[in-house]
Amino acid sequence: MLVDAGIAIGGAGLTAVAAWGQAGLVGSKIAGPMWLLALLPLLVGVALVLRRRAPLLMWIAIWAGISLQYLITRDPPQELAFMVVLYAGAYSLGAHASVRRAAAGLGISVVMVLISEGALVALTRHSGSVGLGLDILAILACWLAGVFVRARRQSLALAGRNAELQRQAAQAAAAERARIARELHDIVAHHLSVIVLQAAGARASGKAEASLAKIEDNGRQALAETRRLLGVLRETGEETGLAPQPGIGELDALAGAVRAAGLPVTLVIDGDPAALPAAVGLSVYRIVQEALTNVLRHAGPACATVRIGCAEEAVTVEVTDDGSGEPGDWFPLSGHGLAGMRERAAIFGGQLSAGPAPGGGFAVRARLPLGDRS
Repeated sequence: MLVDAGIAIGGAGLTAVAAWGQAGLVGSKIAGPMWLLALLPLLVGVALVLRRRAPLLMWIAIWAGISLQYLITRDPPQELAFMVVLYAGAYSLGAHASVRRAAAGLGISVVMVLISEGALVALTRHSGSVGLGLDILAILACWLAGVFVRARRQSLALAGRNAELQRQAAQAAAAERARIARELHDIVAHHLSVIVLQAAGARASGKAEASLAKIEDNGRQALAETRRLLGVLRETGEETGLAPQPGIGELDALAGAVRAAGLPVTLVIDGDPAALPAAVGLSVYRIVQEALTNVLRHAGPACATVRIGCAEEAVTVEVTDDGSGEPGDWFPLSGHGLAGMRERAAIFGGQLSAGPAPGGGFAVRARLPLGDRS
């Protein structure tokens, strides 16, 4: 990046000033032979170009230059311009390295400061200990500032990601509700069409003409309003139709299609599904369809079992598999997925749960109450 290149050029310039310039107000010039003074700006200053891409490598390169200078001259660098570059490197290490790498780099710097300052001599003779402590504290302060900035940056990024996931979840739920409304329209419109035709046929036969005429008229108005509502919900270019939507009776065909795709499926239906409302049967079909699709996509080599229980008070749905897919794979960032299945259960006042099964694999369970069957 251009910013890192500029910082590296600035660091090399400051190191060159510390090596070739006049003695500063704090400390003295960097000592050493000519070749070392020419090499230090490259090792110490130019290494800052790696501050984002390889911060630990940058830090090691800086301390390699410091160690080389100390081994040759036995005189640790004290020039203020040089220390500014060192503090910039400490900040970059904390701000751009992982916690483990940043801690490793800090440990390296502490050891090298102790060596370059002659810690053992300082502790035994009580000389230079103040300068040693200040150097370590200054490096630690810059490192901590970088760590704080990195943590703050990650916190903001996580908050932004969570907000984006919530927005996508809300969009997926709204899209699924619109899809459910379109499918329910087809069911309602189909039944209204049957009512209108039956009323028209009865009126034509002369039986209760006035009442049947009113039924026919109301049915036609309801059908027109339903089609108008569908015009609002229907996406651009989406075809309309009055064909009945799939239900529990089509689960055999769905299981056969999934088997043909490579997933062994066992389908078990308890009770009599024939008396169920068409809307309930549609939701059961869609929940099973979505669950089996997710097994195909995420479970890996697996077998699936679908159990449908039809009782007077509720319909239960259970789709389990013995695959090895990760649970997180079941929560896509786009599309309907589990959010859509929950929406389908919620419109009947039901509940849906999904998660890893105790014996391995994944399980989706739903219960759709049938309290209002009129």
